Amino acid sequence: MNIGAVSTRLAGTDGVSLEAAKLARILRGMGHRTTACAGEIAGWGDDAVCIPEMHFADPRVRAIHDDAFLSSNPGDVRERIARVAAALRRGIADFIANRRIDLLLVENALAIPMHLPLGLALHDLIKATGIPTIAHHHDFHWERERFSRCTVPDLLERCFPPDLPSIRHVVINTLARAALRERRGLDSSILPNLLDFETAPPHREDRSVLVRRELCVGPDERVILQPTRVVARKGIEHAIELVRRLQTADERHGYRLLISHGTTDEGVTYLEWLRGLADRSGVRLLVAEQRFSTTGEAAGSGPMIFDLQDAYETADFVTYPSLVEGFGNAFLEAVYFRRPILVNRYPVYVADIEPLGFDVVAIDGAVTRGTVNAVRRILDEPAVARSMTAHNFDLAAEHFSYAAGRRCLEAVLASLG
Repeated sequence: MNIGAVSTRLAGTDGVSLEAAKLARILRGMGHRTTACAGEIAGWGDDAVCIPEMHFADPRVRAIHDDAFLSSNPGDVRERIARVAAALRRGIADFIANRRIDLLLVENALAIPMHLPLGLALHDLIKATGIPTIAHHHDFHWERERFSRCTVPDLLERCFPPDLPSIRHVVINTLARAALRERRGLDSSILPNLLDFETAPPHREDRSVLVRRELCVGPDERVILQPTRVVARKGIEHAIELVRRLQTADERHGYRLLISHGTTDEGVTYLEWLRGLADRSGVRLLVAEQRFSTTGEAAGSGPMIFDLQDAYETADFVTYPSLVEGFGNAFLEAVYFRRPILVNRYPVYVADIEPLGFDVVAIDGAVTRGTVNAVRRILDEPAVARSMTAHNFDLAAEHFSYAAGRRCLEAVLASLG
């Protein structure tokens, strides 16, 4: 089949873009052809279609979002949603026709209402044409406080996500499946975050020397990597506290907290607060979003750009103190690149990952003396780190490999006929 991935954005290091690219690779391995249509696209080939108005950062779309969720006087927001939706529907219909798309893979655009017109456009198009659709949901509006107040609640009910016969719903954790069934009466399949554990990453430790040099990290400094976006639900203040206590207890090494991602769509207030906290705590914070990308390729002349493997190879330890996650993409990356990790026991981790028996340093919302001692032991005893990371890699290969993704997609495609 010709399968068309559709989303607001399919570029960068956010979880939706990363997982969509992985599913495309799996589907191609199953013999299908994949292309994409989004407001921003990278890495999908020359036949991908970019419609800038599909991006949630488009000025008209952002204004609609603010009036729908933040304003007490939304004015003609319904009319504006309808106008933008009609234009997007025509653009996506042209994409389907010109690329001869047999099936849509909608990535989160029918789950989180950052782009209300796009959700409406997709709903109406799928309803009218009956095109087979896999709606891959990463997070729902009821999981985010910012969407709890809405001036168009009927639109949320109808489109996020929609109940249409040609759609098969796929979620990334058991809690989401239960909530979707309870709230909307919709059945769904579970497809957790995945990585290609069948193919081990190439060993290239020499790159870490280059990264350290480029980022001005000293040879005796230990790098603690925070491989997430800078948004409040990532709990990065816990990483700062860990580093503060580690360097207080260690007279032999300096420490650097490296954040490899940026703030993206949720503003810089949290980042500014973190910078102040790190400064008061005496923690050397390095936010290096401009130096890391999914591919490591630079757009032009300028500083050297590294990929995510470079970030993990440079790290001595990984922090993942999130308060809320849809699943845990960065967790799987740390396991894949064989790095020891600290995890805050967020709900999906407790429900879907922890019972499998991963060996991590776990916290419950606070860094304790026991936490610091456990991390110090891992840093000081390489054999302990190797044992932990080997165990975690083998466990993840069993549960979160591309093979698991193939089995799920085969079942979903079979249900679509």
